[in-house]
Amino acid sequence: MFSRISIPEFPDYELLDSGGFEKLERFGTHILRRPEPQAVWSKSLNEQEWVARAHASFFRKKGSAADTDQGNWELRKGVPERWHISYHYKGMKLKFRLGLTSFKHVGIFPEQADNWNFIYKTLNVLNVHQPRVLNLFAYTGGASLAARAAGAETYHVDSVRQVISWSRENMELSGLNDIRWIVEDAYRFVERELRRGRSYHGIIMDPPAYGRGPEGEKWQLEKQINELLSMCSGIMEPQNSFLLVNLYSMGFSPMITETLVQSNFPGNQFDSGELFVKDRFGKCLPLGTCLRLIR
Repeated sequence: MFSRISIPEFPDYELLDSGGFEKLERFGTHILRRPEPQAVWSKSLNEQEWVARAHASFFRKKGSAADTDQGNWELRKGVPERWHISYHYKGMKLKFRLGLTSFKHVGIFPEQADNWNFIYKTLNVLNVHQPRVLNLFAYTGGASLAARAAGAETYHVDSVRQVISWSRENMELSGLNDIRWIVEDAYRFVERELRRGRSYHGIIMDPPAYGRGPEGEKWQLEKQINELLSMCSGIMEPQNSFLLVNLYSMGFSPMITETLVQSNFPGNQFDSGELFVKDRFGKCLPLGTCLRLIR
């Protein structure tokens, strides 16, 4: 069943306005202005209001393509380059260190909060004493933190060592421990796990459209996602297990994701939807699709 999935209650985050291929967001007490390719409509606030409200604004490097994220931040005096925010749900209490990167990201994707809730809820009802969870393309680890908070043996795979260090910092801030850190190409790691005959009760993936592994391995979503899902079907436990797939690629519709999963996990029921955040003026900003399968 397809649905629209809105961000749950998140006091430390708010989308203030969107439009003109940008978004104006509050993270804790700091307001950021960033590019957003899917905000194709008009802004509700005028340019002067955006300038007045933003504590930090990201601008692409001159001459760079519209879909290139590399650029520079302009900060008001006194605005820190690093700060913390929190997210709570039932017994899950997460804390994140945010930072202004040269690729416009800040270390968290707030629209994923509903997926963190799903991971936490699902692991708490699985009939498994010590579930094993694999998080692929794990970035700064929101999903890994949710899995570990639910007591799962958690494996966090990302190809960038600096991002692993950031994730470890978030784990410590959240009062958690013992996440297994793996600096490796996600596709290659799953290949090896399949050969070893290892299995997991939860598999989470949030692959980019393009990427490179630590040894220069190329990742192209449209060419490799089908085979990756096929391999994942071989390492996921046949019962008491779940799959969570996130895709943020403007070329991939929810129907493509559904067909990919149906092909590789036949006979299983799932829910899919489009993640979105609503700004103060009621405009809904889509931020990718997700599919959730429990068996």
